[in-house]
Amino acid sequence: MLWATWWVWLAGAIALGILEMLVPGFIFLGFAVGAAVVGAVLLLGLAPTLPWLLVGFAAVSLVSWLAMRRAFGVRKGQSKVFDIDINDG
Repeated sequence: MLWATWWVWLAGAIALGILEMLVPGFIFLGFAVGAAVVGAVLLLGLAPTLPWLLVGFAAVSLVSWLAMRRAFGVRKGQSKVFDIDINDG
């Protein structure tokens, strides 16, 4: 039962966090937060069944994605503008 091992979920959270750095957009970061929370729940000794772990992962991922979208997303009627070019020296 690999899904019930806490370090697997935390390793998945780290992998998703690294993937977020490579493909920015606050998509994978929500999943990383969800996986980290599930890993923390398992580390604390709670042992829910697989369906409850998946529901918890999905719920935390959705809430964290919505929170990041609200905090960091482009507001309605605005467009993303970059003032600095990394190639200008």
